[in-house]
Amino acid sequence: MILFPAIDLKDGECVRLKLGDMNEATVYNSDPAAQAKAFEQQGFKWLHVVDLNGAFEGESVNGSAVEAILSAIKNPVQLGGGIRTLDHIENWLSKGLARVILGTVAVRNPELVIEACKKFPGHIAVGIDAKGGKVAVEGWAEASELGVIELARKFEGAGVAAIIYTDIDRDGILTGINWTSTIKLANSVSTPVIASGGLASIEDVRRMMHPDCAKLEGAITGRALYDGRLDPKEALQTLRGEIA
Repeated sequence: MILFPAIDLKDGECVRLKLGDMNEATVYNSDPAAQAKAFEQQGFKWLHVVDLNGAFEGESVNGSAVEAILSAIKNPVQLGGGIRTLDHIENWLSKGLARVILGTVAVRNPELVIEACKKFPGHIAVGIDAKGGKVAVEGWAEASELGVIELARKFEGAGVAAIIYTDIDRDGILTGINWTSTIKLANSVSTPVIASGGLASIEDVRRMMHPDCAKLEGAITGRALYDGRLDPKEALQTLRGEIA
């Protein structure tokens, strides 16, 4: 079970949004590379990065910040936000990313996701962001009529490395992960699911250890880490089974 610390990039800075609203951004670190290094030193084994500007604009905007992160740490990094073409994917993987996360393009052009999985096996994740049970696209600014499980099943057998499922209604407000919807999704597909949105405290980390979460690859944590509500050492020891 993996706990992914999150770095959300807006205008080159490390921020957290509230309910996906770009106007509700709190800056936590003006040096994303330093933040990435701090997470690595705390013992985290992966890093989750989102180019927020890129998600809205449809192309990478915070590329220099991402490259600085990749140069600063040895941990594998997964990146989402504005990655919409095979050239985008190939470019980022060539720079050392472990995974690219495809969100809007998974809705608009699922065939591209399938093609990418064939071309870059093991390196393609799908980001499914949901509001009211329906998939949202274009940096959460636009709702679709597509259901979460309906979208996830389009990629069964395609070789998607993971599905990152975010409940927008909980993101950044520390109300706890939507375990019911997350586990329902995980039980509906063969692809490993990563929970995202609302991780609030050590209680959510303990919840990850329950038997019904066994199919999850892990969960993403953001604001709880930055605000000090989640102690990195305690969280990682819990996941290793060293403390209950």
